[in-house]
Amino acid sequence: MPYEPPPELAGMTLAQIADLVAQRKLPPVEGWAPQQDGDSGMRIAADGTWYHDGSPVTRGAMVRAVSGLLTCDADGQHWLVTPFERLTIEVEDACFIATDVTERDGALAFRLNTDDLVLAGPEHPIRVAGTPEEPACYVMVRRGCEARLNRSTWAQLVEIAIAQGGSEADGWAVTSQGENFPLTPP
Repeated sequence: MPYEPPPELAGMTLAQIADLVAQRKLPPVEGWAPQQDGDSGMRIAADGTWYHDGSPVTRGAMVRAVSGLLTCDADGQHWLVTPFERLTIEVEDACFIATDVTERDGALAFRLNTDDLVLAGPEHPIRVAGTPEEPACYVMVRRGCEARLNRSTWAQLVEIAIAQGGSEADGWAVTSQGENFPLTPP
């Protein structure tokens, strides 16, 4: 069955977005106990490009499938987890890139470069790093893995902050699912 990407965020209601989030069936990696560790030979570049043994992975379906196996441990090491082995993967910045954001009914919905949808909130916080001159904004996706907002998504988020009544005094904060997230680095 061919993969059908979700429709554009701008044309969806919060209920539709939440339904698509719930439909994404992820492998149950939390329940797996692999007995062997190794190296995957894979790298995710800062721009979101995936590489295997130095060559770009050009099949979007492959990236989407493998991205469901990603985890990040407390030491910041990223892993591809299967039932039989756990393989390191080099991640230059973040596992995912947030490519779009929209606000619907008090929630911020992000689309990722893998077509995953994430609703920011208590389980998926927004984090800002970097400097005031060069901020880097991230949203938690799953299992310790984050998505970095690309430049246009960052600009969309700032517009949302302004529309929500944000100001420089409050760190240009945004609210999603009742959680407040400043958009300026600490």
